[in-house]
Amino acid sequence: MNGLAQATDCAGHLVLYGVSWSTYTQLMDLFADQRLRHSYNDGTLEMMSPLKRHDQRKSLLGRLLESLSLELNIPIQSIGSTTLRQESRAKGLEPDECYYIAHEAQVRDKPDYDPDRDPPPDLAIEVDVTHTSLSRLEIYASLGVPEVWRHDGLRLTFLQLNAEKGEYVESPTSAAFPILSASVLQQFLDRQGTVDETSLVRSFLDWVRMNHPGKFS
Repeated sequence: MNGLAQATDCAGHLVLYGVSWSTYTQLMDLFADQRLRHSYNDGTLEMMSPLKRHDQRKSLLGRLLESLSLELNIPIQSIGSTTLRQESRAKGLEPDECYYIAHEAQVRDKPDYDPDRDPPPDLAIEVDVTHTSLSRLEIYASLGVPEVWRHDGLRLTFLQLNAEKGEYVESPTSAAFPILSASVLQQFLDRQGTVDETSLVRSFLDWVRMNHPGKFS
């Protein structure tokens, strides 16, 4: 593997510079069985080992989203941390969680993700509790992911892609789930660690039923 001009390494965080696309794909295959979070942007490759607090938060967000889709009878396809990448854009990453919602029917029978055939996922969950060298939002935008729920360790924001500008803008409500605001969901995230997660999800669904009774009549 050639082209690794520089590397920096610290406490589970590795950044490689001058990485060609072919080297990137070879490294992805090499580390396929490793629990690493990859981000690739135009020759720079970042690899990180997720922390417990990162995985707790992204898993809870995923549970809340999936429970909401079930209650609202909204079809989804969850594809977890499937690698999203496009050689033509020299971009790639693994989301913390991602979902097809509006395009679920289009990919329902597709066992593998093919960027030349499939639309990008409709929504990604991104939890950033540690410093990263790459802007993962820039990668998501380049890949065309319409919505990102981003948590920075303190605050949740709903971000929607402005296709003309190629960047995300904050939105008070979710495009995929218009009944849901980031501020409401944040209230439930703030309870993590004070009650068990099953009780937390149940209380979230109670809120959905109480505030949107027409959905369940």
